[in-house]
Amino acid sequence: MSDLSQIVKAYDVRGTVPDQWDERAAEALGAAFTQLLNSTDEPGDAVVVGYDMRATSPGLAAAFAAGVRAEGRSVIEIGLASTDLLYYASGSLDLPGAMFTASHNPAQYNGIKMCRSGARPIGQESGLVEIRERAQALLDAGEARPAGASTRPAERRDLLPDYAGYLRKLVDLSGIRPLKVVVDAGNGMGGFTVPTVLGDAALSPLPLEIVPLYFELDGSFPNHEANPLDPANLVDLQRAVVEHGADIGLAFDGDADRCFVVDERGEPVSPSAITALVAARELAKHPGSTVIHGVITSSAVAEIIREHGGQPVVARVGHSFIKAEMARTNAVFGGEHSAHYYFRDFWFADTGMLAAMHTLAALGEQSLPLSVLAGEYERYVASGEINSTVTDQAAAVADVRAAYPDAVADEMDGLTLRFPDGAWFNLRASNTEPLLRLNVEAPTRDRMVSLRDDVLDRVRR
Repeated sequence: MSDLSQIVKAYDVRGTVPDQWDERAAEALGAAFTQLLNSTDEPGDAVVVGYDMRATSPGLAAAFAAGVRAEGRSVIEIGLASTDLLYYASGSLDLPGAMFTASHNPAQYNGIKMCRSGARPIGQESGLVEIRERAQALLDAGEARPAGASTRPAERRDLLPDYAGYLRKLVDLSGIRPLKVVVDAGNGMGGFTVPTVLGDAALSPLPLEIVPLYFELDGSFPNHEANPLDPANLVDLQRAVVEHGADIGLAFDGDADRCFVVDERGEPVSPSAITALVAARELAKHPGSTVIHGVITSSAVAEIIREHGGQPVVARVGHSFIKAEMARTNAVFGGEHSAHYYFRDFWFADTGMLAAMHTLAALGEQSLPLSVLAGEYERYVASGEINSTVTDQAAAVADVRAAYPDAVADEMDGLTLRFPDGAWFNLRASNTEPLLRLNVEAPTRDRMVSLRDDVLDRVRR
């Protein structure tokens, strides 16, 4: 029997199939999700369901849909989709939705990202715990759905062309200079969406020459993991950008809701720099607006937001926290250092594709290479995220805090300590593993290295 406490995480459902969960658990989760919607008078009488390219996704999605239908709501099946395509469906149709994906996790994993109508997030603090408890009760009773429940119909829709057209209206790429773009889809859903959004002549041709890498949908990830956050998974893209003399490289994760950028030299562009670049573009259209940024984005992000007349607001790491803060402040844009980018014009949801299009527009609207353009938004030296396996996380964090009594502390999300010279670090615990995650930034490389090594020494003692 599935123990759902092992797979229901802070923001979504995630676990290995079939040992941690299976289609029976998916059906119970679909029924529980719909019970929650019905108990809170969620508008509409349907749920949108999409899935990624993993071998287990169609079966899990179908089982979930059966649970939804048994609880009295119909299902709109959009089939293969990126996560942001599911968000588009939820937003444009004003219906709750469920996306079957394990994002960047290895092939044996699968999961569900659920949202209310208008792509509003569901996390532990906004319904996910109740869904888990309801579903677990169904499984413990030996049934995936209530006995004798009625079954509603299912409808199939292809929303990919509508999604592509909507994004093209938000960012006009038709007038930019010609660009050669290498795209590494990692055998994930970027291989499904990129050809339509950036290369479909039916929508009107764009001045983009797309060089595809690993566009074949394959949930076994035969070339490399679809996790661009790991530098090892960017190597093929970096090499291809240089070999093809491309202007830019784009790498999507498995469900294509995150996008990483590589410049013409094959060098990665910091997600913080992309956050600042897109923020400046959005503030040019919406002067004085609020922009959300994560705890571990570069200090340059808040500086640049202010310089462009915006109001920076910091939020905890994690899409449910970012989305909630964006809705609360009516922020025009939000960015995280994990390369999640959120847009008010996209129902406050995250979309790697729209961030990629903003970056292409910024590059193509001027003549400088991306390395120079991105350099305008890079002001500090960052360590990148460093993980340490620590059994007693609280004790390690307390030891680190005690070592720097004169630093200014912030405990919004883990421990952030800031120093008078502009250096800072954030140390926070993983939600799912016995890990402490460290991010360090400083005005110079020597200062960053010194602070990084000192903190790591204390953490790993």
